[in-house]
Amino acid sequence: MQEQILRAGMAHGRAFAHIAKFHPELTSFRRDLHAHPELGFEEVYTSARVIEALKVCGVDAVHTGLGKTGVVALVHGKGHSAAKPGRMIGLRADMDALPLPEHNDAAWKSIHPGLMHGCGHDGHTAMLLGAARYLAETRHFDGTAVLIFQPGEEGFAGARAMMEDGLFERFACEQVYAQHNSPETPLGVIGVTPGPMQAAVDRIEIQIRGKGGHGARPNQGVDPVLVAGHIITAAQSIVSRNLSAFDQAVLSICSMQAGNPGAMSVIPGEATLVGTVRTYSEAIQQQIEDRLTQLCQSVAQGFGASAHVIYERVYPATVNTVPEANFAADVATTLVGAERVWRNMTPSMGGEDFSFMLQAVPGAYLRIGQGAVDGPGPHPLHNSRYDFNDDILPLGAALHASLVEQALLWG
Repeated sequence: MQEQILRAGMAHGRAFAHIAKFHPELTSFRRDLHAHPELGFEEVYTSARVIEALKVCGVDAVHTGLGKTGVVALVHGKGHSAAKPGRMIGLRADMDALPLPEHNDAAWKSIHPGLMHGCGHDGHTAMLLGAARYLAETRHFDGTAVLIFQPGEEGFAGARAMMEDGLFERFACEQVYAQHNSPETPLGVIGVTPGPMQAAVDRIEIQIRGKGGHGARPNQGVDPVLVAGHIITAAQSIVSRNLSAFDQAVLSICSMQAGNPGAMSVIPGEATLVGTVRTYSEAIQQQIEDRLTQLCQSVAQGFGASAHVIYERVYPATVNTVPEANFAADVATTLVGAERVWRNMTPSMGGEDFSFMLQAVPGAYLRIGQGAVDGPGPHPLHNSRYDFNDDILPLGAALHASLVEQALLWG
């Protein structure tokens, strides 16, 4: 893949060629982060390593404490400074890991039991550091690059936390970009979609209350487990029978808790279901919330029980602004060629808290393929055997850097 880009000789091949020279250093850094995974807002080691590396890179300023463990670095283009920053373009990478045991045997395997970088945020951080070094060494842009190293993407809303600490008030980005590795996408393919790119993430909890009793005399009680079973089945009708075939949504019940596993003849008094809803449209999101609440209450009432639905909107949909998505695709084309840029990539039902940033600032969220050259990679995201493909580090870094250089062209 690297040779393909170098041979292309396109306008911004220089970024890739420059960054490829320190590919071994980026790989070493990425693997060190992989060995030291940390959960959201606990990225103390990670932040310290990032800060150390940024200072070595020669960035102009490093700001800490945004979103607890977040880091923001500034690189000024030629002729610009803190007093005269010019236009600002933001680049974001997430830093946190997952509460997941790692089953890999690599030398850089996690040293923390029960924690691993199962989503590639270690690679995202290394790619942005590669861009930082290149931008600081070359400064071929008219303005300021704002490099955002974000904590707590995995369910902690770290993007929102950084914004609440004044991210965009302190650093007035006119555009912001992020990218995520994609094991199911061929190596070196870059994908982006104008409009929705990732789904809204909602958490649902259904609390069912019946009347406990003896398993041999169920007629004397109200069995919440039976009610839960009917609710699980009925809830699956919402997407298939209440939404248009042209609307996209997922409703999954992923957990059921009731009774004591050791009490074979005790009907519990309560049962709890937990799951998730994924949508791209706020109207569809509201329709599902309303219908789920009505359905659960009605089903429970039919059995003489009660049901209470807690519907929590965790992350909004990640919606790329159209001009910035098209611009990002154009920049990607200068790196890998038109045939390896998917301009209308199928949106994902996965969630992403970069959505909060896109609600405040125009921009785009891209995916960068790290699978096999002609097919998917062996292990998906959030899998205990997942690992980031270090081959894409220079390409991801060059994509970050080229977005800044193209957005902040001289003249």
